[in-house]
Amino acid sequence: MAITKTVVDDKIEVVGDYKSIQVRTATVIKEDGIELTRSFHRRVIDCVLSTHDGSSWTHTDTDMSSESSELQGIATAVWTTAIKNAKKTANETASV
Repeated sequence: MAITKTVVDDKIEVVGDYKSIQVRTATVIKEDGIELTRSFHRRVIDCVLSTHDGSSWTHTDTDMSSESSELQGIATAVWTTAIKNAKKTANETASV
């Protein structure tokens, strides 16, 4: 009786004006090759993290180094300088 657990990003979508990457991760538990359970987790990755300390803004590009090579490639392709700058501006405007 062998029980296995597999975790895989099974759905990746690029959405919105600032090319947010939505990732659905599936966790599959199998016993002797027969699927017992499947559960999902979703997350959104934005290109820029913006913080305000009361007097100035700090913008940090999202660190993708811990993500899969597939997600890194997508981020590199869609997160252009123009997209990042637009997201920074939007973040500042939304917080005013």
